[in-house]
Amino acid sequence: MDDAAPVNWEALDALVIDFATSENLIEQQPQESLADSPASPLSPLSPSSSSVSSSSSSSYHSRLIIRQIRRCLAAGDIDAGIELLRAHAPSVLDDHRVLFRLQKQKFIELLRKGTEEGRDAAIACIRTALAPCALDAYPEAYEEFKHVLLAFIYDIHDQSSPVANEWSEKKRSEIAGLMTSVLRAHLQAYDPVFAMTLRYLISIHKTFCFRQGTTSPISDLTERLLMEERDPPAVPQESFYEAPPFDEVITVDIQALAHAVELTRQGAVDSLRYAKGDLFQAFQNELCRTKLDVPVLDELVREYCVYRGIVRSGFVASAECKVNQSEPGRLPSQNYSLEVDQATSIPSDGENSVITMHLDVSSENDVVVNSRPETDIEMRYASESTGNCEDCSTSEMQQPDISKLLQRNRNYTSGERSKRKRWRGRQDEQEYLSGVAYSACSKQDLDAVVARADIGGEHQGIEKQSTEDLNNTDDRYEIVLGIKDLAARGMATEVVEQVNALDPNFFSQNHALLFQLKQVEFLKLVSAGDQSGALKVACSHMGPLAANDPSLLKPLKETLVVLLRPHEEMLGKGLPLNALANSLQVAIGQRLGIEEPQLMRLMRAAMHTHNEWFKLQMCKDRFEGLMRIDSLKELETPLLSACSMLSSNADSSTQGSSQVTTSSSARLPEDGTSPAQVSSGEVCDESAILKVMEFLALPRADAIHLLAQYNGNAETVIQQIFA
Repeated sequence: MDDAAPVNWEALDALVIDFATSENLIEQQPQESLADSPASPLSPLSPSSSSVSSSSSSSYHSRLIIRQIRRCLAAGDIDAGIELLRAHAPSVLDDHRVLFRLQKQKFIELLRKGTEEGRDAAIACIRTALAPCALDAYPEAYEEFKHVLLAFIYDIHDQSSPVANEWSEKKRSEIAGLMTSVLRAHLQAYDPVFAMTLRYLISIHKTFCFRQGTTSPISDLTERLLMEERDPPAVPQESFYEAPPFDEVITVDIQALAHAVELTRQGAVDSLRYAKGDLFQAFQNELCRTKLDVPVLDELVREYCVYRGIVRSGFVASAECKVNQSEPGRLPSQNYSLEVDQATSIPSDGENSVITMHLDVSSENDVVVNSRPETDIEMRYASESTGNCEDCSTSEMQQPDISKLLQRNRNYTSGERSKRKRWRGRQDEQEYLSGVAYSACSKQDLDAVVARADIGGEHQGIEKQSTEDLNNTDDRYEIVLGIKDLAARGMATEVVEQVNALDPNFFSQNHALLFQLKQVEFLKLVSAGDQSGALKVACSHMGPLAANDPSLLKPLKETLVVLLRPHEEMLGKGLPLNALANSLQVAIGQRLGIEEPQLMRLMRAAMHTHNEWFKLQMCKDRFEGLMRIDSLKELETPLLSACSMLSSNADSSTQGSSQVTTSSSARLPEDGTSPAQVSSGEVCDESAILKVMEFLALPRADAIHLLAQYNGNAETVIQQIFA
């Protein structure tokens, strides 16, 4: 079974740029600010790009505050956490449920010191704060208050004591996670869309593989990237626990949320009520509870940004290539996993850790951010080179004069190259920490975390490459990105010239790519009115290529039909040049030993399982628009078929029809492969499906299969199950 799906890489570029800019991972120009970033239109929280722009910087600042509060609570410094709450979110402390839990943990932390002063402070805490909160926090609070007083009697090391759980440092993680959930919803400080989309897609991927009994082809990435543990949910008021009556409208939202983020029905009800019935806000609240390993995520994003020309390539070290070659499929960043919970009393929270595996970079080579709005599709052909070792090796290639090739490349793309950014990493978190009173989150604790994250040179100090090796790596990236940029701009002649200078044998193994380039050249000549020049290209190149490859004969005929009715506007809009540029980048990169980034492999597999999962569910994903998954499925028409559209449009115009406008993008083909086209309405009534799901707590697909056995009658299904 095919385990990959085509992805709109331009749409993924936009998501990744949004993430890197929102998290301040890339260096901004002096005139730029976080609020001016290209992330603005992607925010799911507001339809207005201007309002999103004004809130981008504050959202980032809020996330830093939340991480700081989390670290203080996780380190046992409850007072510092409360002070930060009073300064930045005072209304959160008005909820006595939250305040009681904080004061109860503060009481334990004071006793944990084991000193007379700590004991006296714990007694004062009981009298002035904990006992008053226990009276009206929630019905069970007073019983919990009396129970925690046993900590005065039982030793911290007594694992059989009735308060052993209260002494556990896991309680710190729980209260820190709870406050993170509460603050995230209160401050509307959600993670960038890309981080939430990855969580969602990976979760669906894991569920699909488990349900189908198949092995995940990306398990090496998903297991390290998405953590199993979740933060506790934000605490609802006690009145929320009333079970709502069965109502189809309400139930649709409950079931959609429950199955999207793997909640119980009651958990979905509580989440929706906490979000005041806003399904999408509840979905974001629940999705962000799952933790991502941020060092791994950052490395995936950095690798992708370098490959796509979003950030500069000066820091792509050959040492990293050596790691990847010795352990295929393994990111260098996995050596930097954070495991600091036991040693430092700070939980191993990759998502909120202050430590980032930052590799500083040279700032010499400027490159391009591919900001074209057009969509894109990955294009593969049988003749296109794959990841074979012989294709990736440059040892058998004729080595050109690299300096001349680079200079020629720069002459064409110098204006675009300056748009590329410098990767800066998560420097702001360290800077932010230095400006905030950290109190009991002592410098020693922080130094211990930093020391472990730096790995003392054991991992970070992978042997340094020589300047010559680094330059060679940079040069290869520059050459491939330059050729990609030329292809995206339709400069087919220049692309062929550069590729032949780089590897004269490349096109002999990639006939389809050469045909498409000549196709672009042909259409540009027709558009310019040079029909004789276009025919010369067809006779000299396209004809011989089609003669050797019968699959190219049909595109050749369709291309020639354009001669009958050249239409400059159609030619300009109808060519999916990004698709061709991306295919060239993949093929040429592999010839030079540059492998595709692992994020591409992850996205292909995850998009495939997303499609398959909702085909099984026989419904459309209600959250795919919010998570920008729909934009990742908007695919360009392949270049080999573009001329067919152009020629048919030209024929229509000759018959006196009105002006025809064509779109270069389309959804996945409506051949049953798109979950958006699959409906359960033909199988049974939606109300019946919901009733069976509700009463039997079944997934949607199972409910539909049961209904199909009993003619769609929900009452009969329920009676048979309970009979």
